[in-house]
Amino acid sequence: MEMQQEANQQQGSEVSPNQTIYINNLNEKVKLDELKKSLNSVFSQFGKILDVLAFKTLKHKGQAWVVFDNAKSASTAIEKMNDFPFYDKRMRIQYAKTKSDVVAKADGTFVPREKRKRHEEKAGGKKKKDQHHDSTQMGMANSAYPGVYGTAPPLSQVPYPAGVKPILPEAPAPPNNILFVQNLPHETTPMMLQMFFCQYQGFKEVRMVEAKPGIAFVEFADEMQSTVAMQGLQGFKIQQDPMLITYAKK
Repeated sequence: MEMQQEANQQQGSEVSPNQTIYINNLNEKVKLDELKKSLNSVFSQFGKILDVLAFKTLKHKGQAWVVFDNAKSASTAIEKMNDFPFYDKRMRIQYAKTKSDVVAKADGTFVPREKRKRHEEKAGGKKKKDQHHDSTQMGMANSAYPGVYGTAPPLSQVPYPAGVKPILPEAPAPPNNILFVQNLPHETTPMMLQMFFCQYQGFKEVRMVEAKPGIAFVEFADEMQSTVAMQGLQGFKIQQDPMLITYAKK
C-alpha cells in the first residue's frame, strides 16, 4: 500500500524538501471521499496537485499525503497550512519521507512493491514491523497554541491574495450576524464550509442553495462574531477561488 511505513519513519530524521507533503492529526470521523475532496480544495491554491492519498486502514487513519508537481508548492503549503484548523483539528504537515508512486513513475524510478519486498528480504531479511506511531509522542499536543476565541483569528495569518479585493455590492448591507459568501467552487459542500467557519466563536450553521451553486449563507450568534469570521476568512482560497464575504442583506 502507498506510503506504508510513512507515519513510523517521520520522527527522528531530517527529511529533504520534496514535492509530497505528509499530513497527520486529521479528523478521523470525516469520510474518506469528503476528506480527499477537501484536502484537494484547500491545497490546490498552492500549485498543481498530482494526487491526494488517504486510506481506510486503522494504521493510516488521521493521515494523508498530497503530491504536488513541484517542491516549491509543497514548501509553500507547509509554511501556510501547518497548524491550520481542518475539521476541528489542527493539521500537522511536513515533507513526506517516501516517494509517491505517481512521482516515481514520472521520473523513471518506480519499482513495483513485490519486487521491492523481495529485494529487501534478500538484502537483509524482513524489517521489523514499525509500531503504529502515537501522535502524542510526536509532540502533537498543541497546548501552547492559544485558542481562537477572544483572540486574533488564526486565518488572519494567511496572506491576502495579491490583486484580489472583495466584490462589494453597490449598497453594502449593514453589519449583521449572517454572512453572504460568494465565488465558491460549485463542488463546495456545506461540511467543507463548516470546516472553515466553525473555528470561530458563535458559529451556528451553513446554508447553501442547491439552485444557486457558488454561494452560501453562514450564520453566527451576533454581528461581532460574524465580523471576526469575515475578517479571518476574507479572500481565503478554495481551489483557486478566493472567498468573497459580505454581510447578508436582511
